[in-house]
Amino acid sequence: MTDRQSPPLQKKTAAYTFSTSETARINAFFDARQLPDCLQKSIGNYIAKKTSKELSDPVMLDRLRNAIVAQKDDYWKPQRMRSLQYTKGYSVLGYLAYHFPVYFMQTEHILAMLAGDGLLKKKMTILDIGTGPGVVPLAIADFYSKLDDATADIYSVERSEEHIEAFLFLRNACVPKGGKVSIKTPKKEDIQRSIPTKISEQADLIIFSNVLNEIGKGSVDARADLVMRYAERLAPDGSILIIEPAEENTSTQLRVLSLALKKEGLTIHSPCSFIWGTNCTPDRCWSFTTRRCIQPTRMMEILAKCDQPFRYINIDIKYSYVVLRKDGKVRDTYRVPAGSRVLRISQIHHHVDKRINLIAAKMSENLGDAKNLMFRLCDGTADKLVFAVVPSFHVTPENEAIVSAPYGTILELESVHVRYNKEHDAYNVLVSRNTRVGIAGETEREE
Repeated sequence: MTDRQSPPLQKKTAAYTFSTSETARINAFFDARQLPDCLQKSIGNYIAKKTSKELSDPVMLDRLRNAIVAQKDDYWKPQRMRSLQYTKGYSVLGYLAYHFPVYFMQTEHILAMLAGDGLLKKKMTILDIGTGPGVVPLAIADFYSKLDDATADIYSVERSEEHIEAFLFLRNACVPKGGKVSIKTPKKEDIQRSIPTKISEQADLIIFSNVLNEIGKGSVDARADLVMRYAERLAPDGSILIIEPAEENTSTQLRVLSLALKKEGLTIHSPCSFIWGTNCTPDRCWSFTTRRCIQPTRMMEILAKCDQPFRYINIDIKYSYVVLRKDGKVRDTYRVPAGSRVLRISQIHHHVDKRINLIAAKMSENLGDAKNLMFRLCDGTADKLVFAVVPSFHVTPENEAIVSAPYGTILELESVHVRYNKEHDAYNVLVSRNTRVGIAGETEREE
């Protein structure tokens, strides 16, 4: 990367706060769970344009189905054997039909989360790295269309000409010119090479969405170096957002990358919290969150008219993420008070078959079933997995927070029973009717 003068520091800008009407519009969108009609139509129109076929054409649909199945099969291969190329022909069209809707809706949920954390400003400059067919910029434009007084300029980088073509087709069809969001034409560049010169020098938000797991041949150092190069373009009070699929290996590698970036000088804002002031050991840290399933798009329903319809319906929103900062800001500033009678999870192996008190973050949604709920717990000290197990008939008003608290919430758990799970080399803490669970720092303890 060529030397250049450092840009002047930006003055910090107040976080954008939703009005009542904005909140209502956003909630209505999430309740509907539907890809915007303009995008549904435009994706169909683009597929028809590129194939010169009607959407009912059986040959075209079979080719599209084959592309989707090939992408899914490749995804589940060991990381070193994946090709994960969505950059040409039917692979691009398959991505639009199958992956785009979920990633679009997922991005809007993440934007709402960032706003809730005070990380969005009234005027934003955003940089999307490895944008593909523009999922993230288009989701930002749709999200901002629900806001009264917020604007954004979006820059992006993408190496595939066909992705850029699809991006511009969808942008021109669905994002009004001169509106609240200005989506610049993507810069054609391999993100692993030099940073394009004609993108913003100071970004309030830099996004890597479902892209870092596809580069570096599994090398954490290569991915960390790439993020740190782009971090030079981050405003002093800006955020870096990395999103990856919830698949176990990919999700775990994100946690390893997060710690590598922390060692490079960035701060992990969320979802991880370090309540004992220590670094964690994330080699087995499979942590992800979920949102309500989306409604199948019309294109999915067309593709599903076959012998194996389930292959072509993609509606689950599950993802792992990390938000990083330069300025030390974190979502949760809570630290375990000195003298607290709680156990560090790193010491849990000494307390099997005993009752203990814990303070830990809830780092998953329900991983069990309706009868036996299970949630991942982390306090930043563990070297083995720990889960809170809750039989549904033991849920009471006193412990219900383990079920209802959002992903990442730091909880106090009083009187949980420790068990060792030899099969999975993990520990379970059993939540019973005698267990109290509250938000850390807010629970009123009985004397």
